Amino acid sequence: MATALWITDRNMCALRQETLPAGNNLVAVVTLFSGISRGTESLVFDGAVPESERERMRCPHQAGDFPFPVKYGYANVGRIVSGPRAGEIAFSLFPHQDRFAVPDADLTPLPANLPPARAVLAANMETALNIVWDARAAPGDRIAVIGAGVVGMLAAWLCDRIPGTEVSLVDINPAREAIADRLGIAFASQPPANCDVAIHASASAAGLQAALDCAGRDARIVEASWYGDKRVDLSLGASFHAGRLKLVSSQVGSIPAERAPRWDFRRRLAKALDLLADDDALDTLISGTSPFATLDRDYQKILADPATLCHRIRYEGK
Repeated sequence: MATALWITDRNMCALRQETLPAGNNLVAVVTLFSGISRGTESLVFDGAVPESERERMRCPHQAGDFPFPVKYGYANVGRIVSGPRAGEIAFSLFPHQDRFAVPDADLTPLPANLPPARAVLAANMETALNIVWDARAAPGDRIAVIGAGVVGMLAAWLCDRIPGTEVSLVDINPAREAIADRLGIAFASQPPANCDVAIHASASAAGLQAALDCAGRDARIVEASWYGDKRVDLSLGASFHAGRLKLVSSQVGSIPAERAPRWDFRRRLAKALDLLADDDALDTLISGTSPFATLDRDYQKILADPATLCHRIRYEGK
């Protein structure tokens, strides 16, 4: 038997028991940690996944259907307990559940130097890597990343590692400056002018407008936010056309076309895990830890707290 978190109705959830599937091709895993991705999981919890996007929004191991009831999540770190890789620690795109069984191909081993407790950031790092690819950021670029959530901070961290870049992490919340400092990234309340690249990750119309307004001529603006069923109003009558600005979307479900011949999802996820092992300061993106046993009582408070970045769930025995 296993216990999993289910979103049962709008802003309601419960821990439910279920029987694990059996089969010779399945590998058993005991969860050590899972991570709550506040932005996406808040939309799911609120029933805000548009009907047109319900199939595209499905997680690889999601159970149930949108809007409710649904078992949703995609940041699981566990110990393999059966098969030839028994004892290894692996990441999988599995929901919040204490034990599960999946095909071996769905488990990506952690690098030896990556602490399992940090690996809950893997899906966010994968998203940030895809965003930077879509941005085509290059050495020497002036780059504004607007929105200092987990994905925005990871995108800024990646851009800052490109030689010669001038990266500004922009957010209206001054509390995010201390986190940016620990990551070694310049913080600002307003983006600089004449940027070569602007990345928007605040999920707000004001943030996207700021990204458009700070872009230099022929610059590239990447929209990394997902709005669910919320409409966005923009002013495109100023320099948008005269400046020949390029507004492009980035979505982790698709690898950029120029990389798709060489990169698949497995390679991208493995690289995201390697990148997480590079810097202990990335632990600062985990804003809290709580036990799985009380997740049904804690979940709404975690999602509602604006200070939440990535919230880590600790399972029994950890």
